[in-house]
Amino acid sequence: MQAQALKELLESRLPQCEFIVKGEDGRHFEVIAIGEVFATLPSPVKKQQLVFAALSEEFASDKLHAMALKTYTPEQWEKAKTLMVF
Repeated sequence: MQAQALKELLESRLPQCEFIVKGEDGRHFEVIAIGEVFATLPSPVKKQQLVFAALSEEFASDKLHAMALKTYTPEQWEKAKTLMVF
């Protein structure tokens, strides 16, 4: 799977979020997820679980092997971009 395909898949399964996806080898990816939904989730683990659950089939079938994930609300993302900490 290529980075653009993963981005499109995530956006179709979690349309309330925006995604930035990087990855060169087709199995290991870095993902930034941005969405207001993250403001309602109580912990970083719950935020990551939301995104990983959307890809459970791909991980189970080994189409995806590893994914580094960072989640942000839109406000947090604006601040992170300003500080360049993403």
